[in-house]
Amino acid sequence: MPDRNLEFGKYGAQGIKGHEAVARQLDRLAGFIATPVTARRGLMARLHYLTRTPHARAAARDAGLTVTDRTLKAWLDGKRQPTRQNLERIDAAYLTVRRANVSRHLLARLNRQGRGTRVEFHPLNQSQVPRPRQRVIDYRTLNVRRWDRIVAAWAAGDEGALDEAWVNDVVVDLGSQWGEYEYVTAIGFAA
Repeated sequence: MPDRNLEFGKYGAQGIKGHEAVARQLDRLAGFIATPVTARRGLMARLHYLTRTPHARAAARDAGLTVTDRTLKAWLDGKRQPTRQNLERIDAAYLTVRRANVSRHLLARLNRQGRGTRVEFHPLNQSQVPRPRQRVIDYRTLNVRRWDRIVAAWAAGDEGALDEAWVNDVVVDLGSQWGEYEYVTAIGFAA
């Protein structure tokens, strides 16, 4: 079996790690608020999501949004604006809470009672690699039935665990060519 790529891009290949592409696709499926937190509308949407119930407030505090109720009320009423650091904390807390809330439903949709989900591997871009160094890498598809570790690592925001779960649970099922798909241009799946 090939080992992990140590000098990716040395000859001009372009792509991203497979687990990063998976995280992006899971983020798309989670349906985050599109308006940035720096806009008033995006800030209000995130604050309402994080403060609408006592459970949501507790989850926001666990996710790192540790401001007083008085400050939250002032932000919601528009009497005060959060600082840049607080905007970053609000956005990070929103992402963490949203991922935790969506993960159980998303996991059920991806596992589909053991039938799994078809995943497309779009190979890395070799257009900038000199012709003699290019290799043939095909577009591949694979049915993934075990999403538990992948979704759990994504929901926790643990990039190392997501990489390990993606490579050890999915990519190795591609056979002896799995090293060719460590870096990809995109990973596609729907749920």
